[in-house]
Amino acid sequence: MDYAHSEYLTTAEALKREIESGNSNLRIYDCSVSIEMTPDGYRTASGEADWKEAAIPGSGFMDLPSAFSDTTSPHGFTLPSADALQAAYRAIGISKDSQVVLYSRSHIMWATRAWWMLHSCGHGQVSVLDGGLQAWQSASGELAPGRQRYAAGDFEVNLDRALWADQEQVLEAIGDEAICTVNALPSGMHTGQVESPYGRSGHIRGSINVEYDSLLEDGYFRGSDEIFDRLAAAGLFKAPKTIAYCGGGISATIDAFALKLVGRQDVRVYDGSLSEWAADESLPMEIG
Repeated sequence: MDYAHSEYLTTAEALKREIESGNSNLRIYDCSVSIEMTPDGYRTASGEADWKEAAIPGSGFMDLPSAFSDTTSPHGFTLPSADALQAAYRAIGISKDSQVVLYSRSHIMWATRAWWMLHSCGHGQVSVLDGGLQAWQSASGELAPGRQRYAAGDFEVNLDRALWADQEQVLEAIGDEAICTVNALPSGMHTGQVESPYGRSGHIRGSINVEYDSLLEDGYFRGSDEIFDRLAAAGLFKAPKTIAYCGGGISATIDAFALKLVGRQDVRVYDGSLSEWAADESLPMEIG
């Protein structure tokens, strides 16, 4: 079957057609972030320098680590205030009538994180480039130095908090049969067999595991039937509501986005994820 919300994804071929059509409302953004593992865990950095070297022609840059994160938070990539988000979106040229396409040159999770944020802010015309920059190049798409600076936009943020979960809501969900809490991290980190860079090992008590990469194939989202079957086999459809988490609220958006693709409505992303949860010894975790 087709995706219930195929409009949330676009292809490189479709993007090429939009560019060639001269659509003045089209706004394309590279959302890339790089990750470097260190002895103390990991370090992230904006992918803007890479964008400046080579990008989809006409694309702008969306700086997730700084402009689109609350940099005063002790946890990376924390969702900023609605006012801060509105100012950031307007500054890079997003208006209410913009047709926004988001892509990443690294993992697609950066684009789905950017999508989840903009979608939760009430923008109705935003999609993820399936396969990212790799897909663009595979479709013989040209690259050019990233220089695009769109004129300021007029987008008005209407933040839907129902798409986000906080620590209290995740705690209340434990034991609630109406809510399925899902960990998007690799299975070894879920079970505690692999040391966690987020503090305590293991997973939030009662949560199940659907590794984010299991929903992808070669960087592209799997077909609707495959996604549905994998999510169903893991038990995600036994409850009407879902909370997705990971280490810092990034790869969780792969699971959440996939759920939206196949038509699930009541889906939240736990923004603080294990970066927040594991740091508080009073909050229940388990291994195995």
